[in-house]
Amino acid sequence: MKPCTLGLFIVSSLTALAVEPVPTFHGSIERLGPALDKLIAPEVKIEVLASGFNWSEGPVWRDGGIVFSDVPENTVFGWKEGDAAAKVVLKPSGSLKGDGQGSNGLAVDVKGNLVLCQHGERRIARLEQDGSFTSLADKYDGKHFNSPNDLVIAKSGTIFFTDPPYGLKKGEAPELPYHGVYAVTPAGKVSLIVEDIRFPNGIALSPDQKTLYIAVSDPQNTRVMAYDLQDDGSAKNGRIFFNAQPLKNAELKGGCDGMKVDTNGNIWTTGPGGVLIISKDGKHLGSILTGKATANCAFGGVDHSALYITADMFLLRIKTLAKGL
Repeated sequence: MKPCTLGLFIVSSLTALAVEPVPTFHGSIERLGPALDKLIAPEVKIEVLASGFNWSEGPVWRDGGIVFSDVPENTVFGWKEGDAAAKVVLKPSGSLKGDGQGSNGLAVDVKGNLVLCQHGERRIARLEQDGSFTSLADKYDGKHFNSPNDLVIAKSGTIFFTDPPYGLKKGEAPELPYHGVYAVTPAGKVSLIVEDIRFPNGIALSPDQKTLYIAVSDPQNTRVMAYDLQDDGSAKNGRIFFNAQPLKNAELKGGCDGMKVDTNGNIWTTGPGGVLIISKDGKHLGSILTGKATANCAFGGVDHSALYITADMFLLRIKTLAKGL
């Protein structure tokens, strides 16, 4: 598909985000057993790196810093060590005419290009070096997607992504009858691999790339699903990997949203209260409690041993003993 440059503005000299003074933040680590001490040292604290966002989402490590979406503001921000504030990297990020939601989930391909779930454009797109966007997938079976939400790129170059309706404009009707999970190959072939989940959200791969994890943000049944990936790219044997619904209460709000996997196969998924750390066997080891609705997380840093967290108006960080994929 041809690149599109409509309404694109990239900040070449990064512009600092004007923010209010950092609000009071109260976070803590919930340790459900000694196993968590091998992933997060007992003395580690949650750091506030930046604040003042409308709804921060979709972080990914790129070019020595973390970049992330502010979905309602149609903007990608960036933060690097030493920055006093986050800076605008890309605007518009997901709605080129500015009349819809911005980017949500972000990823980096093997060439270092930023790949975005563009809510407003209802597509997966790649940001090119010249500032244009190339649409990688915008329809299935001749119908527009709802609003691609989050994505993960396999070693093969295949992109797996979720498509709930959260980014649809007010009054905009979905064209597809389901909230799908899709795969798009490097050649551009789009396949529907899961169609029976309401509100699929975050998505991740196991270290061996044989298991696909999907975070489900259904307010009545928030959970993490696991699927076996087949050689033909299809997903089989769907099962509940972790049921987070029992954790929800008046103090621990939120559902399973964005997620990442570390090199040992532990799943770090946002959920009730913050970020839940789940072993590869499905055991809840503990939580990073942010006290805020928490959207997503990503490993970064020189050796990928820091977890960056987008929690409502905050960008947070916690140093880990685990390393991200």
